[in-house]
This record gives sequence, C-alpha cells and structure tokens, in this order.
Amino acid sequence: MRFLLSRRWLLFALTVAALAWGASLLGQWQFHRLDDRRAENKRVAHNLAQPPVPFEDLLRVGAAPDPDDEWREVVVHGTWDDAHTIVVKYRTRDGAAGVDVVTPLRTADGAAVLVDRGWLGTANVGGDRPDLPAAGTDPVTVLGWVRVDGTGGSTTVTDLATRAISSRAAAKVLPYPLYGGFVDLHTESPTPARPLAATDLPDDKSEGPHFFYGLQWWFFGVLAVFGFGYLAYDEWRRAREERELSESPEHAAVDGQHDAGDE
Repeated sequence: MRFLLSRRWLLFALTVAALAWGASLLGQWQFHRLDDRRAENKRVAHNLAQPPVPFEDLLRVGAAPDPDDEWREVVVHGTWDDAHTIVVKYRTRDGAAGVDVVTPLRTADGAAVLVDRGWLGTANVGGDRPDLPAAGTDPVTVLGWVRVDGTGGSTTVTDLATRAISSRAAAKVLPYPLYGGFVDLHTESPTPARPLAATDLPDDKSEGPHFFYGLQWWFFGVLAVFGFGYLAYDEWRRAREERELSESPEHAAVDGQHDAGDE
C-alpha cells in the first residue's frame, strides 16, 4: 500500500476528503432547513387556528408586524379607498396569468390597512392597467390574515403598480399613514358584487424536499469515500498480480529463455 503515499494518491485522498466533508456540511444544512420548515409549519398551523382579533392588537401605524403573528386572523372595520388601489403584477395561478388587487381600507383613525382583496385573471401586459372590479363605497368589515411586508426593489410602487406588497413602499405614494404589513382578505361584509379569487393559504403539512436533499448529499459523501477505497483496492490488486506474475516459475523460465537467446 506504499502507493498511497505517492504525490498523486495523496492529492486524490485530500480531494475526496474535501468532497466528503463538503457533502456532509450540505446535508446538515438541508436537515437544519427541514427543522426550520417544521417550526414554521407549526407556527402557521397554530396561528391559522386562532380566533380573529381586532387588527389594532397586532398592527401598528408605520411599524412592521411581528413575524410570529403572520397568518393570525384580524378584524378590520373601514371604508375602501378604491382610487388608490394598487395592482400587484405577474401573479400566476395554475399556470394562468393575473394580478393581485390591493386596496387601502381607511379606518376610523384616518390611517389605512392595505388589504389584498384577491387574485384577478388577466393578461400581464407591461404598464397597461387591467380593468379591476371596483371596491364598494359603503363601510365594510373585513376578516383577513396578517402578512409581513415584502422586501427589495420589487416592492417599488410606480403608477399604483408593483411586483410585491410592502406598506413601507406604498406609504410613499399614498396620502395618509398606513399600518405596517398588510392583510390577505378572507371574508368581506357586505359581500362585494364581484368577488376576487380567494387567497391561497400556506400548506402547513408540506416539509419540502429538504429531507431527501439531505440524504442525497450524505449519499454523495459516502459514495466519494467508497469510490476512493475501491480505486485504492483495485490499484493494490493489480500491483499484487503483477508482482506474483513476475515471481512465478513460468515467468522465470520465460526470462531464462530470453537470456539464452540473447547469448
């Protein structure tokens, strides 16, 4: 097994060790993500099961809601401000193009809560604003789920259109204060003349692919070590066969014949 101390095999062993170590870390990372997903599922299931509370219990003007309160249901009383409805572009459902319709709901204190009223199937055509169903003008009571703001450049609101909902970004273009976060509509009373497609609730049972991805990375690590062992064994076996062949009587006789012929 001296060949394992050669420069080529030492470099090979270090490479395999690095690959196996990396695969082990990636597998652990996937299992940590699985733990996070299970904790998130547990939190979502708990929040969805809670009874509705007044929105003031969970939302504050200009302040982000607690992430642990996401998917808690709240009750909001107010009046729609249809003139400032924001369109969330490029939202697809079951392969169909559409938009989400987000309308501020003005409350008694003068501030507003952003409410995602639902999804509307429509062609996603650049800057063209689709024909939206009007929100009512009478006071309404809304039940909906608390959501945290989106982040990044996709939340920028231009011409009352955006690609992700953020109360912070919307507050820059609306003429009144906004409560932090937004609400996904569950029910509205009185019922609108033209309701939109309801919000898709999160699947609190799905754990994603993290378990199998973790096993896959660990399998790659074991495969790398096994492959190294097999190649080392094969190298040793061939060296032994060559040595045994060179030491066999038949090989010695052939060598003797060659020496006699040379004389």
